Amino acid sequence: MSKHTAAPKTNAARLLDGLGISYELRTYDVDPNDLTAISVAKKVGLPPEQVFKTLVTEAAPREHFFAVVPGNQELDLKKLASAAGVRKVELASLKDVEPLTGYIRGGVTVLAAKKPFPAFADETIELFDIISISAGMRGVQILLSPADYLKATEATLVDLSKAGASA
Repeated sequence: MSKHTAAPKTNAARLLDGLGISYELRTYDVDPNDLTAISVAKKVGLPPEQVFKTLVTEAAPREHFFAVVPGNQELDLKKLASAAGVRKVELASLKDVEPLTGYIRGGVTVLAAKKPFPAFADETIELFDIISISAGMRGVQILLSPADYLKATEATLVDLSKAGASA
């Protein structure tokens, strides 16, 4: 994969550069009324199950986790709580996402986040040669191998998707 593109360099991309990880930046037109991973997948030319969305969750005040799930799936909060070893997890309030991560909705990524919360990635991430994740800003995706993503994020692989659910 080439790193040469007209896409803006993001902190997430700089982090990958520093780790010597190969990736491709792919830009797309942002519709602020449709920030879904399914929409992003169409725009970057990948199936939704290959475009992973990063969600910020909260188990208790000041106890947060990242959950990385396929774009066509919903996060199972009970599975995440079990994997994280906590009683209950819920999605973080939208107003808290930027202060916690440094990223706005539609641009959240584990890479170079403001605070290094533990990350959990859905086990289906390993089914693909290439995955797409947010580059840390709306309109830019990072395409890289799942192994490199897991290396860079130190994410724990678990089953995080709701059975039979597609978002």
